Amino acid sequence: MHRNHARFSALTTLLAVTLFSSFANAEQIPVARFSHNDLGGWEEKSFLDNTRYTLVQRNGETVLKADTAGNASGMFREIEIDLNKTPYLNWSWQVDNIYQGNNERSKNGDDYPARVYVVVSGGLLFWQTRAINYVWSSNQSIGSNWDNAYTNKAKMLAVRSGGDATGQWLMEKRNIKEDLKQLFGANIDHIHAVAIMSDSDNHKQSARAYYGDIFFSAE
Repeated sequence: MHRNHARFSALTTLLAVTLFSSFANAEQIPVARFSHNDLGGWEEKSFLDNTRYTLVQRNGETVLKADTAGNASGMFREIEIDLNKTPYLNWSWQVDNIYQGNNERSKNGDDYPARVYVVVSGGLLFWQTRAINYVWSSNQSIGSNWDNAYTNKAKMLAVRSGGDATGQWLMEKRNIKEDLKQLFGANIDHIHAVAIMSDSDNHKQSARAYYGDIFFSAE
């Protein structure tokens, strides 16, 4: 009896772990798996020459390094995410330095050592395409937001600011559905692309940043 009970308990535990693992996987959608040395699905978009993006080892894990010096290109992945199921965007990053003296709200100063952003496609109505840029700002206060210097269809939101945390590896999480509602005043159910960019084409300074894995989660 005791042996059968032990077997039953072990089987129940195994089943529970398996179900929990399946549930957890179903509630997380990977977007970037840099830690697996994987750039599958990612493409580069150049605006002025190319930021140098390379997979490197950092503290025993593979991450994406970005070096920018007077140039601007981004890495993006087209992926549709149902924000009703997985509204939270999760990522990690580090910057080694920030920029000095640039006005990020102007075209001449629209540079960021690191940014992660989501895109809502307008489809054939391309003018309705919208984006939120989560930026490591050089000088705007944390939590502040403003229109991109080139278009009011892109909103900038300072998740980190200044040099106090440079050199530190930091984890971030944002509720995209809530942020879209706050910044655009609309109930948006899906995003269609995720991108990262480190750029310095306007102010002609240089920066280095690192990006870890990116995924969406239910909570």
